[in-house]
Amino acid sequence: MNLSDDAHGLAHVLRETILAMVRRDGADLSARQLAVLLTVYLTEGPHTVRGLAAELRVSKPAITRALDRLGELDFARRKTDPLDRRSVIVQQTAAGQTFLKELRANMAAAARSEPANRASGAAAAA
Repeated sequence: MNLSDDAHGLAHVLRETILAMVRRDGADLSARQLAVLLTVYLTEGPHTVRGLAAELRVSKPAITRALDRLGELDFARRKTDPLDRRSVIVQQTAAGQTFLKELRANMAAAARSEPANRASGAAAAA
């Protein structure tokens, strides 16, 4: 498999995953909100607004807006850092863990369907 095939397959998985997520009941996440959520859940913490802004290379207000939305959905929680009361630590939640589990399941289903779609697309092109 070459890089072009890999890119096609990854684009398919991304599309199918996003379609599954927007078709489900519940709120949609923007790309920025999803990036913040994935960073909080998939990289080692503790995470702060300042640290997330630096890691994602966006402004602190952009991170704050994303966290506001994630907080509304109970996907993330902010807590004052007990060691530095000027700093806020971003914490995971059970609802966020559930969302991530659903996202992973959708990605796995999309990855399993990709070879069949590639084969049918190749047959149609022939």
